[in-house]
Amino acid sequence: VQLQASGGGSVQAGGSLRLSCAASGPIFSFNVMGWYRQAPGKQRDLVAHIFGADTTNYLASVKGRFTISKDRAKNTLYLQMNSLKPDDTAVYYCRAETVDGVVWGQGTQVTVSS
Repeated sequence: VQLQASGGGSVQAGGSLRLSCAASGPIFSFNVMGWYRQAPGKQRDLVAHIFGADTTNYLASVKGRFTISKDRAKNTLYLQMNSLKPDDTAVYYCRAETVDGVVWGQGTQVTVSS
């Protein structure tokens, strides 16, 4: 299984972006899917994940602004990001826990200017 992330870009504070993560195989078999981010010089942090019957969890600083979702028919994971802040600037990665192990997508850069 491979994951392909897209949708990053440069926006001003208060703007929105939607990230997509397309899987090369059916996602219904994935235990957990999530989005992580890594800013320069910092560790990679969990932003949001979705598991089970679409149970979701979010990093406290993005709760209420970001929404994680998935479309099983399209084998795609999404991250809708609203009210973006400069602190959201990072490379965003998607991740899946599959029966064969953990799979990461390549990163997509999100830059938020003030």
